[in-house]
Amino acid sequence: MSERSVSKQKQQKRWYTVLAPEQFGREELGATPADEPEQLYDRTIETTLGDLKNDASENNTKLKFRINDVGSDTAYTEFVKHELTRDYVRSLVRRGSSKVEAFVTVLTTDDYRVQIQPVALTTKDADESQEKAIRRTMIDMVQETAVDHTFEDLIDSVVEGRLSSAIYNEAKTIYPLRRVEIQKSTLEAHPEEVAAEEETSVDVDEDDVAVDE
Repeated sequence: MSERSVSKQKQQKRWYTVLAPEQFGREELGATPADEPEQLYDRTIETTLGDLKNDASENNTKLKFRINDVGSDTAYTEFVKHELTRDYVRSLVRRGSSKVEAFVTVLTTDDYRVQIQPVALTTKDADESQEKAIRRTMIDMVQETAVDHTFEDLIDSVVEGRLSSAIYNEAKTIYPLRRVEIQKSTLEAHPEEVAAEEETSVDVDEDDVAVDE
């Protein structure tokens, strides 16, 4: 075999099967090439909940995963983001009704920081005080859920619709609602990152401390 052939073989990329996290059934997300396994880390893969569940009615939910571990010929991922398609969210809006949004950053029981963005659609146009009360309810319920759930359980609650259903049942007592959705959930920081931030925040520069002499 010539040196040229050997060199060409060495340069050939290897294909790795990419799997969803265990909470999504380790479903196959596709395949990705790399010269070395280390090149796969932090690559992101996007799909839809419909593709994972083989259910076209769920194609309005987009999912993003990131490769965080690599085996011999398999790349494993973690959840990064869930988001409803813009077309779907736009289809929920009706003339003469209100769209109430909230942005909530929470810490789960296992110290993952996640941003949750719920949205409520009313049947008719709500006034400012009603919108404010609905928003407050959404924020409170997201925070209360995070306090009692791990990261994996919180994301399951979001993706499977349990959290939005709970918010709907509570907020509809304020003003008639047509629908509540979690339009986006995003992993913002891992436990080690949160811990590092907290450690940094408690460090005090002695030069900034006034001392009475």
